[in-house]
Amino acid sequence: MSTDLIDSYLTDYRVVGEKLTEGHRVGYVRVSSIDQNTDRQLEGIKLDKVFLDKASGRDSHREELEAMIDYVRSGDTVFVHSMDRLARNLDDLRNIVQTLTSSGVRIEFVKESLTFVGDDSPMAVLLLSVMGAFAEFERSLIKERQREGIALAKQKGLYKGRRPSLNRDQIEEMRRRVKSGEAKTAVARSMGVSRETLYKYVR
Repeated sequence: MSTDLIDSYLTDYRVVGEKLTEGHRVGYVRVSSIDQNTDRQLEGIKLDKVFLDKASGRDSHREELEAMIDYVRSGDTVFVHSMDRLARNLDDLRNIVQTLTSSGVRIEFVKESLTFVGDDSPMAVLLLSVMGAFAEFERSLIKERQREGIALAKQKGLYKGRRPSLNRDQIEEMRRRVKSGEAKTAVARSMGVSRETLYKYVR
């Protein structure tokens, strides 16, 4: 890989740690529902492979995230739109970043313009903690605004509640597939719902 090409990859990024090493360029995308648009998260970034999870940020088990961690090797670079797309909370963020970088994998957060490559310097740890805390705080603010909006809508009689994520036919299909022995994780993924949602309908 030429120096000019490496320099082009680093444009608009603050790099924490060592230089870019040659390897696969892997994207990780998470959306919270099957209808949410995934195109803009890593738009314009050339990638060799993309892993896509359709799951709430609260889900502890994300199949594609685990597959991505198993797939990448030393010298690869993982691109994620933002820290809150990768992790559920600050501890989760630290653990995932440490797991990747300890294996020689470079990780870039596009929104925050930050890159980590396993440099355990105090500055690297501080940046990860501060930016992760900001992402967690931002999520809390969004949830608070949502709660306030729902409360106001209820007062005005405008709030009808969330629509069911599955209709009656889909629920029956899901139950039939699980009863036939199909793996629950595979069924949930194909239906575009979390395992928690599946368990709510399938006992």
